[in-house]
Amino acid sequence: MESFGERAVRAAREAAENETRGDGRNPDPGSGFDRKSGVFVTINTASGNLRGCIGYPEPVLPLGEALISVARSACHDPRFRPLTPEEAAECIFEVTVLTPPERIQYSSEKELLNQIEIGRDGLIITMMGRRGLLLPQVPVEWGWNKEEYLENLSMKANLPPGAWKSKSAVIEKFGGEIYAEESPRGNVIRK
Repeated sequence: MESFGERAVRAAREAAENETRGDGRNPDPGSGFDRKSGVFVTINTASGNLRGCIGYPEPVLPLGEALISVARSACHDPRFRPLTPEEAAECIFEVTVLTPPERIQYSSEKELLNQIEIGRDGLIITMMGRRGLLLPQVPVEWGWNKEEYLENLSMKANLPPGAWKSKSAVIEKFGGEIYAEESPRGNVIRK
């Protein structure tokens, strides 16, 4: 019997592949997907290049519904041309199920840095009507330290790299369970 992570990734792949073919049918990931949860679907080429990543940071929909929605949307990530059925077959799918974001309370840069753990914490910055989010795996994949992580988070929100140091910046953190194919349509592992 497939694990929760395997079912999540398989459903994301099937929803995305259906989307690329114009097929409106949605897969059923099975039991355990009823609770509301934030979720992201990341699509990478087999060589590791990002091809699409879309998600809901907040728990606004039941996980199964959110998963299918973001898998379909990841095929149309505005940073890239739409994913084709041929490309989808060669890509690696990853699902990150999120814990609800929590605001980090801090009074100094040092105190903020002490509350962040690379590889465990995803981050959201909100400032000047802008918002940016990076998943927990991103700083690990890029080899960033905490300051680099916060600088890149600021830039993701179209803010200057040092925006995270501003007293008006709101920083939130969240956790994520990450499940990914090892190869296209391959075994699913928990990262």
